[in-house]
Amino acid sequence: MEMTARSLAAAAACVWLAAAASAFDVPTVAFEEGFSPLFGDGNLVRARDDRAARLLLDRRSGSGFISSDYYLHGFFSASIKLPRDYTAGVVVAFYLSNGDVYEKTHDELDFEFLGSRWGGQWRVQTNVYGNGSTSRGREERYLLPFDPTLAAHRYSILWAPTHIIFYVDDTAIREVVRHPGMGGDFPAKPMAAYATIWDGSAWATEGGKYKVNYKYAPFASDFSDLSLRGCRVADPASPALRLAGGDGCDLLGLMTADYAVMTPQKRAAMRAFRAHRMTYTVCYDAARYAAGPFPECDNSEEESGTFWAWGESKTVVMKTRGRGRRGRGSRAGAGARGRAGAASS
Repeated sequence: MEMTARSLAAAAACVWLAAAASAFDVPTVAFEEGFSPLFGDGNLVRARDDRAARLLLDRRSGSGFISSDYYLHGFFSASIKLPRDYTAGVVVAFYLSNGDVYEKTHDELDFEFLGSRWGGQWRVQTNVYGNGSTSRGREERYLLPFDPTLAAHRYSILWAPTHIIFYVDDTAIREVVRHPGMGGDFPAKPMAAYATIWDGSAWATEGGKYKVNYKYAPFASDFSDLSLRGCRVADPASPALRLAGGDGCDLLGLMTADYAVMTPQKRAAMRAFRAHRMTYTVCYDAARYAAGPFPECDNSEEESGTFWAWGESKTVVMKTRGRGRRGRGSRAGAGARGRAGAASS
């Protein structure tokens, strides 16, 4: 019997929920053990058991926290539940950066969640910057196969000397393999982990057309299952890169962990996700980079036909919704985000 589009979508959702339940089993840390408040004062609310934190955005400020240590490579992960209902202009971010240490030559790996006029339809953007290469942004954007406002899902960044993998639950959605042609554009200096919520009205929703409407504030994002698996560095500005506290760095263990190895099955799942969920990739943006794609891009002639010359997908688009119920969903937040690495459009 032929399946309808609705039944196919339901089946896909069930598969994804099963995958979410089996997301990587990695140790988590209490907030006090691994993190410190960054900005927002009362807009950062820690759980009683100190295993989770809520970030709020209101008219006064956004909020955020930062890892207490800097790391040279590792696996960094958090379960995140995003704000509900009208969230245009709101940006939630989970990322690695060293912008506070290397202001003009910073490295950065981002998950940025971009709010929407319609509840649940958040877009996800990943960024890769190395050595201050923000003028050569390597952005990609995706739609999610679930409503990220109904339950927490796990978002993870694997940063190894040879490659980078972004995960949603246990599905890889992007792999960046280090290519000699990247030079300093591959992140190679110690970074801290950040979580923030802030006002991105200037660019986040349809290029800034729709702004944050504080009528629906406060906007709340919940972070839990916080994981920091990496090589701690005592002084991120030191060229010696001495490990913190005499810690050994099990780089071999990191490189051979299941989340660091791309099996054929994982790569097939990643390609399927990208084919059905990726709305933009810099690798096919000939309008922005007329000289050709970046050296690490794994382009194909067949795939290129599904993208416009400006990198947007011809087939994967956000479906608008009719005007329905819109419920609850300072630049100070954006300022603090900028300290750790300016957000890109």
